Formats: sequence, structure tokens, C-alpha cells
Amino acid sequence: MAIIGSIIKTAIELKETLTPEVSPPKAQLEVLKHLIERGRDTEFGKAYKFKEILASEDIQKSFAEKVPYFDYHQMEKEWWHKTIDGRPNVSWPGSPNYFALSSGTTGKKSKRIPVTDEMITAIRDAGIKQVEALANFDLPSEFFEKEMMMLGSSTDLEKNNNKLEGEISGISAANIPSWFRGYYKPGEEIAKIDDWDERVEEIAERAKEWDIAGLSGIPSWMEMMMQKVIEHHGANDIHDIWPNLQVYTSGGVAFSAYEKSFNKLLKHPITVIDTYLASEGFIAFQERPETSAMKLVLDNGIYFEFVPFEPEYILEDGSLDQNAPVLTIDEVEKEKDYVLLISTVAGAWRYLIGDTIEFTDVERAEIKITGRTKFFLNVVGSQLSVSKMDAALRELENKYDIEIPEFTLAATRINEEFHHHWYLGTDNTSLDEIEVAKTLDQLLSEANNNYKVARTKALKGIKVSIVPTNVFAEWNAHQKKKGGQVKMERVMSEEKFKDWESFVHSLNKAS
Repeated sequence: MAIIGSIIKTAIELKETLTPEVSPPKAQLEVLKHLIERGRDTEFGKAYKFKEILASEDIQKSFAEKVPYFDYHQMEKEWWHKTIDGRPNVSWPGSPNYFALSSGTTGKKSKRIPVTDEMITAIRDAGIKQVEALANFDLPSEFFEKEMMMLGSSTDLEKNNNKLEGEISGISAANIPSWFRGYYKPGEEIAKIDDWDERVEEIAERAKEWDIAGLSGIPSWMEMMMQKVIEHHGANDIHDIWPNLQVYTSGGVAFSAYEKSFNKLLKHPITVIDTYLASEGFIAFQERPETSAMKLVLDNGIYFEFVPFEPEYILEDGSLDQNAPVLTIDEVEKEKDYVLLISTVAGAWRYLIGDTIEFTDVERAEIKITGRTKFFLNVVGSQLSVSKMDAALRELENKYDIEIPEFTLAATRINEEFHHHWYLGTDNTSLDEIEVAKTLDQLLSEANNNYKVARTKALKGIKVSIVPTNVFAEWNAHQKKKGGQVKMERVMSEEKFKDWESFVHSLNKAS
């Protein structure tokens, strides 16, 4: 009998039962007050009159009126470059000990996002909240005695100007609570290996030494790790190696795109739990099994605002028009897309994180990620969000009985006429590309009226190119972005798309 596991499970269930629910608006107002109080004597707080905001009758309204929207480049240019150079008290009291490196899905140059001690504490506390939510998933007591494989970036952080730098998953893993270290795999030694392929090789060699019950990481890289482990041991599936595997905590991207290919690596279904951990903070996690939506973490160092996701509010570079309207948590509506803004205990203020979300349950503050502002394809009025692209591809998977875990596309010009050129990643490369293009075009037209109208006007057609799935991982490696928090960019500029096509053609020649 799993005595320790039973004790842990009972403690989690009791904590979940005794923790009072705080209304989302009240929780968010308290967070905003705390942020402004902490930030009022910083350079940023003085510039935007935080003391006046605190004294106002409506703090949320005053905050929205006095402080503009910032994306990373604006925040870095106006404020964070001073923090990076070592100046204290710029946008948050003191000086951060860490910087999260994030090139995201665009470009090779890494962003440097401050990670304060308060943010590390907030991320840790949000992780504990997620563990407590496991009480809702009816897991056996034995689960709580097994080991957890966390597959992120290297924990061997680089030192730069007396600050430690790395991806947020590596920073988080380097700061895991001491009580969790006995459960954490692949362990500190392997986790420090910077080279992705070398790290995965070490994991594969030692895999049978561990009794893994849970996995955590981005789906694309988790699949590659599991495939390597399976191949290394000549197994049929991952449960041949880890028979007690029961939970996968996904993050970074929507799991639906990887569901079919992921499940092929399993002997039987497991519980999939979505999370939303960004370089800027732990934003949301799935709290209950009845839905795949995630609950915003509303009482833990992040204040949220929401801009209606409309084409007229999004500038060409993906940033926001400063005149775009904004809503608080008590003003949002269900099943509408919003651009997510955050203000945090790391000194991000009204910060455009780049994601778009939709509320599936307003009272519970549950959301799903619908796309990226930069991946919104509206060159000729088609108004295609990533969620609409994903939905069409899931139907395509069912029609042709294939898996399409990866894709990218761009609006390209042929004889000055616009076309959408899709690259689909699938291991079934014998499909007729012209037939698939016609089917995809029909699916998009049926599901999206704006796309249908665009197809009768400026959007003259679509083209589909089918490539093996591993091409996308090779592209990320070519961009020096393999493993960790890396996600494939779904929509490319024409210029970037030319680089992508040249890379694909070079692989074809090499083979």
C-alpha cells in the first residue's frame, strides 16, 4: 500500500477543500494595488505617477489611463535596457538576479526578460496550486510516490554581468523546492547538459532506472524524447519503459495539434493537463478534468487586462494601437478573442505577451489560448487566427487519417496575386498536395466567412507542400533554437518564408 502517497494525496485534497475561493475581480484589484505600491518609487512608477494612481477612486481605470501598452521591444528600448545594464529600481525595486532568454518564435536574437525573486516565488506558488488541483483528477495514491520527468531547457545558466541567464524552464527547474528534488527527473546532472541531443541521449540510456509517473514539457520536444527512449530500448511504446506513466502536463502550445501523434507513443490513454508558463510568468493551469481550459492565476503576482482582438487594433508588427480599448476581468465575455496584457512582480507593465485568449468560463476565469498576435494572417482580409488554422487541420487529419503536428504558412505573391502557401508536417508524405490544398481551402471557407469572402477577392488560392515532421525540428535547430521552450512559428513574413523554403530545398537536395 502507498502509505506516503496516501498521506500526500489526503493533504492535497484537504488543502483544496479548505482554501477559500476569492472572486476574480477582488483578487485582481488586490494584485494591482500590490504591484503599484511596490513599483511607485521606481523610475517607471515615478514617470507614470503611480502615487496618483494609488490615490485615485478607481485604481484600475486610472492605471489604464496613465500607463501605455508595451510590447517587449518598447519595454526594452525605454526601460529594460537600463535593467540589463545593471541599474537598479528601473521598473521594479532592486535588481533581478535572473534574465529569461526568449527568442520566442521569431528571430535569432534573444529577448532578455527580467526574472525577480518575487517572480520565482510566484511561479513556485502557482506550481504548488497546480499540484493541489491534482486532487480533482482522481489519481491513485501511488502516483504521488513516483517520479516526474520535466523536460525543459538546460539548468546550467550562463553568467552575464553577475546575472544568471537561461530559458524560464531552466530557471524554474534550477529553483525547484528542496522537497521536490527526490521526485524530479532527469536530475540536476543531466538537466545541466546544454546540448539537446546529448541530453536526450542520456535520458534514453538511464530511462529504465526511473519510475516515471508524470511528464512535463512542450509537446513537440516531449514526443521526440519519448521516440528516442522507445527506439533506444527497442520498445513498442513508452509504457514498456515507464509502465506507471499516468499524467502529462503540456504547455507552450495547444496540445490538440499533437494529440494523435502523441497517443501513438502510448499503450493506453493518460491524463493530459494543460499549463500556461511563459517567460514572463506562470499565467494559468488546468484545474479540473471536465475541461481542457485553464484557470488564470489571479492572486499571485500578475494583473491581467484584455484588449478585444480586432484587426483595427493590431499594428503590422503585431503590437497594439495605443487607442485600443481594454477590459478588466469583470468586463470580459465568453467565447470572444482577447489580446492578453500583463503587469507583473518582475516589472512588466501593461505588457503585450503576444498571445490571444478566449474565455470558456467567465465565472471560473478559465481560458484557452487561441493564437498569437503576430500569427494573425490578415494580409488580404482573411482574418485567420491560429485556432481557426488548427481547427481546419484537425478536420484534415480525420479526413485523411494522418497526423499533422506541425505546420507553417505565409501569404505569398505569385505574379502580384496573393496566395496562402502552407507547409504541413506529416510522416505520410505520399498525399496528393493539390487534393489536400482543395480540401483545406474548402474547410477554411466553410468555417470562416472572412476567409470565404477573401477567396472571392484578393486571395487567389492556396498551395500545400507536404514535408516530413522532423523538418520543423531541423529548422529550429538551424535557427539555434532546439529543445526547451522553442515553438514553431505558424505564420511567417514573406522574407522569413523565403529562408524557410531555401532551407527545405537544401534538405531535399542533401537527401
